[in-house]
Amino acid sequence: MSPTDSAFTDTLISRTFRERIVLVGVTFPHATSAATEAGLDELALLVDTAGADVADRVVQRRDAPDPATYLGKGKVEELAAVCLAVDADTVVFDDDLSPAQQRNLEKLLGRTAIDRTAVILDIFAQNARTPEGRAQVELALLRYRLPRLRGRGSQLSQQAGGIGTRGPGETQLEVDRRRLLRRMTRLESDLRALDRTRRTQRKGRARSRQRTVSLVGYTNAGKSTLLNRLCGADVLVENRLFSTLDPRTRQLALPGGETVLLTDTVGFVRKLPHQVVEAFRSTLEEVCESELVVHVVDAAAADLEGQVDAVRTVLAEIGADTIPELLVVNKIDSLVPSGADGGEASAEVRRLLAAHPGSIAVSTRTGEGIDRLLEAVGDRLRVADRVVELVIPWARGDVLAAVHREGEIVGEETGDEATHLHVVLDDVGRARFREFLAS
Repeated sequence: MSPTDSAFTDTLISRTFRERIVLVGVTFPHATSAATEAGLDELALLVDTAGADVADRVVQRRDAPDPATYLGKGKVEELAAVCLAVDADTVVFDDDLSPAQQRNLEKLLGRTAIDRTAVILDIFAQNARTPEGRAQVELALLRYRLPRLRGRGSQLSQQAGGIGTRGPGETQLEVDRRRLLRRMTRLESDLRALDRTRRTQRKGRARSRQRTVSLVGYTNAGKSTLLNRLCGADVLVENRLFSTLDPRTRQLALPGGETVLLTDTVGFVRKLPHQVVEAFRSTLEEVCESELVVHVVDAAAADLEGQVDAVRTVLAEIGADTIPELLVVNKIDSLVPSGADGGEASAEVRRLLAAHPGSIAVSTRTGEGIDRLLEAVGDRLRVADRVVELVIPWARGDVLAAVHREGEIVGEETGDEATHLHVVLDDVGRARFREFLAS
């Protein structure tokens, strides 16, 4: 199959049958065994979402990755024995493999060896629905595959003609690489055109002065369910990882009567591939244009603080870490007060809420805490505004009416020649009425 074929007919994990997978994790000095096991637990969920079954897992402790095989010769032999015993089809590493390491491992193991990035890209390829989403995922896949192209020798080379040019010509590998680069260039051009459309839409929203709020969070934290609960939307909701890739924007009415735009974004995950962040940058820039980020956390997750840190790492990478954040702990209905696991989870939720003042606990399934969330969103948005004093002469009734339409009046005093108003205005409103600002 040509590398220019669509990424969706050649994904990285076959779905004609349920493959048997062996997971591999390595603990380095800067990490702990518990963190490695947690990473493998999450990798097992990713593999299941991709359509395969975990047959076994292998863990190793090393000071540094082996340059040739990542694990070292002895551990690779042990891994080969485990794969043979459980009849595994594929080996999946929790960390990134270099192209050379991947080739060496497949030669020694006699079966496919891939890394966490490949699994995540495969899931994205399954879930992409819109033309933009499919183009973004295909571009990420091609960027991942480019350094992993493998030559098929000079027997498939194209012979050159003419004196001084005889002998092996252009190899099939070079032909494939050139075709792949052409396809990537075309996808990048298409995405730039879509990005220009998005920028035009954002400028239109800025001119209309509609305020924007973005939902961000770890994958499967319940962002789409929260969007449906708040806005009465009909966004796809599934209990699986990365079920939503394309952003959805809906109008949200706040308790004070103000209407804002609420956008649901792609979920994040630990070690989110750089190819994904780059391919989805135009989509993720929707977050950068927001006035408030609602960070949704799954109360039932095993490592709440770890997931919060993973999301904030991606936000920092796209330049959205300076936007005001409201932490929302979702799925509190899944916590039970009795029992060891439920008690520990509830205690961790309480610690997280205490560590982030102003955070809200909600249940999108039962509706608990939704009213408090709406009030908190309105309050956070109003904090960004400023109360200013305007002095408007009686002769300027048109300005007085405009101020009442533009902002929220919090105080009014009537004088002999003018009206003194204390009003909440945003930057645009303050600029519009600057000639009436009290000195």
